[in-house]
Amino acid sequence: MLTCGDRTVGDCVAVLDEIADLGLRHIGFKDVGVAPDVLETLHRRIKSAGAVSYLEVVSLTPGSTRESARVARRLGVDRLLGGGDPEGVLAEIGAGGIDYFPFAGRPQGHPTALLGSAEEIAADCRRAESLGCAGVDLLAFRSRVTDPLDLVRAARGALRGRLIVAGSVDSSARVREIAALGVDAFTVGTAIFERRFVPGEPSLRAQVAAALAASSA
Repeated sequence: MLTCGDRTVGDCVAVLDEIADLGLRHIGFKDVGVAPDVLETLHRRIKSAGAVSYLEVVSLTPGSTRESARVARRLGVDRLLGGGDPEGVLAEIGAGGIDYFPFAGRPQGHPTALLGSAEEIAADCRRAESLGCAGVDLLAFRSRVTDPLDLVRAARGALRGRLIVAGSVDSSARVREIAALGVDAFTVGTAIFERRFVPGEPSLRAQVAAALAASSA
C-alpha cells in the first residue's frame, strides 16, 4: 500500500516509479491524502505496471463510505477494501467487476483502531459472505480488546472467501504468523515508509523487497 498513517503518501507516483520493477503485483492506496487527479494518475500507473489495484476506504460513516465506493467505481479499481456499510457499498459499485472486502468488527478513529470480539468478527464474516462479498478486510493488529491472532482464527473459521489482514503487519515474523493461520493476503504501508519492516535498513526498495520475500516464503 502506498500509504503511511492511513493516508496515501503525497509522492505516491514517484514512489511507485521507484519500486515498480521489483515485481509488485498487488498495489493499493487510500481514498485520502492526495487530490483526485493524483489518484487517477496513480491508478493508471498501477494498471500499466500489470498489477491488481486496491483502494482501501478510510471513511467510517455510511454516507462517506458510499462516496468512497463511487470513487472506486470511477477509478475502476480491481478490489475495494474496508467500510462498514457492505449493503450500501455493493449498491454503489453494482456489477462493475470490483471485488469488495468490507471491514469486520467496529473500526474507530484515524488512524483506525478496531473494536469487536472474536464472536462479533465471525458474525461479520458470515454476514459479508451472505451478501456476496469476496471476503473481508480484518484490522486484526489494530484490535484494542481481543488478541489479534484470536480474531484471525475466528475470521478464518467463519469465512470461505478470502481473508485480508490489514494494518500493523510490520515484520516477516508477523507475516509468517498470519500465513500459518490461513490468511490469504495482507497489506503493508506505514511499516515500509517508516522503515520498520526491516529495522535499520534505510532503503525503501529493500523494505519492499523484504515484504515481497515474506509474502512468498
